[in-house]
Amino acid sequence: MSITDLSAAQLSAAIHAREMSCREVMSAYLVRIDECNPAVNAIVSLRDADQLLEEAVTCDEELAHGLSRGWMHGMPQAIKDLAETKGLRTTNGSRLLADWIPPYDCLMVTRMKAAGCIVIGKTNVPEFGLGSHTFNDVFGTTRNAFDNSRAAGGSSGGAAVALATNMLPVADGSDYMGSLRNPAAWNGIYGFRPSQGRVPSWPERDVYLAHMATEGAMGRNVLDVALLLGTQAGYDARSPLSLPGRLEEFATIADATAALAGDRHDRRIGWLGDLRGYLACEPGILEHCETGLRTMSDLGCLVEPAMFAMEPARVWDAWLVWRNFLIAAALVPLLTDETKRELMKPEALWEIDRGVAVTAAQLSQAAVERTAFNHAVVKLFDHFDVLAIPTAQVWPFPVEQRWPTHIGDREMDTYHRWMEVTTYATLAGLPAISVPVGADERGLPMGMQLIGRHARDVDLLRLAAAYERAVR
Repeated sequence: MSITDLSAAQLSAAIHAREMSCREVMSAYLVRIDECNPAVNAIVSLRDADQLLEEAVTCDEELAHGLSRGWMHGMPQAIKDLAETKGLRTTNGSRLLADWIPPYDCLMVTRMKAAGCIVIGKTNVPEFGLGSHTFNDVFGTTRNAFDNSRAAGGSSGGAAVALATNMLPVADGSDYMGSLRNPAAWNGIYGFRPSQGRVPSWPERDVYLAHMATEGAMGRNVLDVALLLGTQAGYDARSPLSLPGRLEEFATIADATAALAGDRHDRRIGWLGDLRGYLACEPGILEHCETGLRTMSDLGCLVEPAMFAMEPARVWDAWLVWRNFLIAAALVPLLTDETKRELMKPEALWEIDRGVAVTAAQLSQAAVERTAFNHAVVKLFDHFDVLAIPTAQVWPFPVEQRWPTHIGDREMDTYHRWMEVTTYATLAGLPAISVPVGADERGLPMGMQLIGRHARDVDLLRLAAAYERAVR
């Protein structure tokens, strides 16, 4: 087994046992990136190799003196290009920010560096993270790890592909409309959206209202996801709606291994499916998810059909108001003059133009509808421990296609309607993990979302780990 084949937990253990040096690790990953990245374009803004090797040598010297920064000591890490990195370009995939070099690290990056990682570059994203297809006018298109002619998903598409091709040991990402989940499903890995407030974000222009996006973790296995989540999570006073405390269960590899090992397998799982025909899904997706559910049943889980006690169309309408309004608030400051609109993709302009037209009455009604949806979800959790639903409504589509305009004979009336299945965990602020459920006859992967109760992230990851052991 080569160095880049190791899981993040295995790599950490080997580094700390001095079985391999941090310099050897960095060299191996740089070679792997040189071999794989040209075909998939997942890692961008890669830093100078000599400088990275020097930093790895410093990590080796620290270990020689008995000093470890944390479980990620000396591990290469590329940060999603929506997250600010001090001294390293953070473009958001936009020509408007193509040369922006932040003078600071965001909170997530600060915590990951404190745990010992060496930031080697960034992972590619769609422009401003909008849409689940990773392409932009700054770096180009990221391609699927299993079929380079297909889309990688997004917005954490670069992160997912880098992870699936062993160019990173573990990957950070963020999730608004399935951005950690959809690319995980399409690249055969695990992507975890934590409970709202579990991973605080700083800096933010608004820490009260804009509260639907969150950073999170991706991994080739659940243990690696848990370890990175344990690094990212924890209250920060600058983010007043963040959850109190830290995830002590995932503080160390030993702690995380123990926390994920034991589980009651009598969980009650509510299978939402396609919401009784409301969600258009391409052939084979529901069947692959049902195969995954049979594995859950074999573990001892009770799987039953479930449905929200609220019309899904109402949920979507409320979602659109919130998303238009919040994206417009974030992007309008970049449009300092009319010429800037020419540098922004049509989907972003659509969100902005709709968002600036949102009235106070519309936003208030959308808040009422979001509250009603939360009540409907809480009612489901009176009976179920976990909800299950496909991670995606389509298989990875041709990379030349901007977004799916139809699913079967049903037209998609927005650029993201085909991702509607990811909105429910987001709108309710719930933890959700995409677990692999196999691939179709073309070898294209698919995933299924497991959605847990708010703040029960550890319980959900424990169930996902049991599933992983069963399908491994």
